[in-house]
Amino acid sequence: MAEDAILGFLQNNEEIADSHQFAARIEVDHTELENVIKRLNGFEIVEAKDFKKDNYLLSEEGKQYALEGSPEVNFFLAVPVGGISLANLKAKLDPKVFSIGSSWAKKNGWVEIAKGSVTKKVENVEDKVKDLLKRIEEGKVVDGNDVADLSKRKLIVKQTWRGYTLRKGSKYVSKRKKAATDLTREHLQRGDWKDLEFKEYNLNAQGQPIQIGYLQPLLEAFYLTLINYMFQVREEIQNIFLQMGFEEMPTNNFVESSFWNFDALFQPQQHPARDSHDTFFLKAPSTTRYLPEDYVERVKCVHESGGYGSKGYGYDWKREEAEKNLLRTHTTAVSTRMLYMLAQQRPFMPKRYYSIDRVFRNEAVDRTHLAEFHQIEGLICDHGLTLGDLIGVLEDFFARLGMSKLRFKPAYNPYTEPSMEIFSYHEGLKKWVEVGNSGMFRPEMLLPMGLPEDVNVIAWGLSLERPTMILYGIDNIRDLFGPKVDFNLIKSNPLCRLGLQ
Repeated sequence: MAEDAILGFLQNNEEIADSHQFAARIEVDHTELENVIKRLNGFEIVEAKDFKKDNYLLSEEGKQYALEGSPEVNFFLAVPVGGISLANLKAKLDPKVFSIGSSWAKKNGWVEIAKGSVTKKVENVEDKVKDLLKRIEEGKVVDGNDVADLSKRKLIVKQTWRGYTLRKGSKYVSKRKKAATDLTREHLQRGDWKDLEFKEYNLNAQGQPIQIGYLQPLLEAFYLTLINYMFQVREEIQNIFLQMGFEEMPTNNFVESSFWNFDALFQPQQHPARDSHDTFFLKAPSTTRYLPEDYVERVKCVHESGGYGSKGYGYDWKREEAEKNLLRTHTTAVSTRMLYMLAQQRPFMPKRYYSIDRVFRNEAVDRTHLAEFHQIEGLICDHGLTLGDLIGVLEDFFARLGMSKLRFKPAYNPYTEPSMEIFSYHEGLKKWVEVGNSGMFRPEMLLPMGLPEDVNVIAWGLSLERPTMILYGIDNIRDLFGPKVDFNLIKSNPLCRLGLQ
């Protein structure tokens, strides 16, 4: 019906100026007409040019004013020639009419309100608001200033219409013969295939887009192939570690015992971080089955009574606390295992280790915290290392990340002494931003493992999310990880390349 109407009208007329008006004329929904227009335009039967037109509709309040008159005119008409008290006038009028009408009537200079009474200042008034609303309702043109005034009073609502102007196309016909897309068995059986007109194949048409994966900002490609696209920022940081001679630690155990996560790090069993409101403890299996007994005994002794130059914490260390299973709260638990294994090797060999993987904290999720995030950790184990070595390595590492301006602030950590917070100057924010923590592992942690006395360990850690947020200009960590990730952000962002030096 709509197609026949368009082609029939264009047969005797030069153009259809407005598709909306035409849809109303033939009593067809514009959405249905628009589909027909697009189809005919595709076949070049008609030439369609789209346009946008702003239209104004009356709000519910505007419809009431157009029907009953504006509140200011109703207020004015309710005032008798000799005037009336405000109280009596208020009793006569609807509360809304009285409230709005009194304000606008006074503003227009129609009435004077003083000493509790209202009197007229003019004999007659024109209801301009009602007249304007009527004109808009009838689709007539209204001055722009009047439109702005009515919009401020929320009496009209702007609506943008998209329509089409239609003319005959290069292949115009008054009656379109529908082309067949395929030659079917039925066509052959009936013999009508001889009279069919077949749709032409568009050999230049693009195929359906291939559905491929895109790079999540936290992750980057280990291999530059479609199937193997993986970790983005992660690979860049991993490459930095490899350039500096580090080897990766195995981080496949998300579940860890409290012993390796806390006790072996000389972290007391009363420490707040070991409470259930900070750590995810497992119900099944709730405890570990194996711990190295001789090492456990040495850890117990250093906690209870000290040793290696330390007084310890002076409390009764409990095996059952150390055996509790949890989701690791930091990848330092992996570092502890690796250092213990290194201590068992003879002769001792210096090592540089790193890890990048998930950790878990029982924290409230907000724009800067997640219950599950990624930690980057690096450590060097060698003879005679000092705080100066740590600062030098940190300056080299962060310079390769593109952070050349660093500051260090003394801090406290149960398993490092001395400890330092790392700050970098953020050029965009024009301020110093904390980017990580660092320190030298305490003798109370290293010597019970069996490492030589002259061997020290320097280490540092930072989250993977923090530099990623800085690099991508993201201020909410939930935009990077979890159910609120915007896939358009992932799709539109280029590969990350850090400021390597």
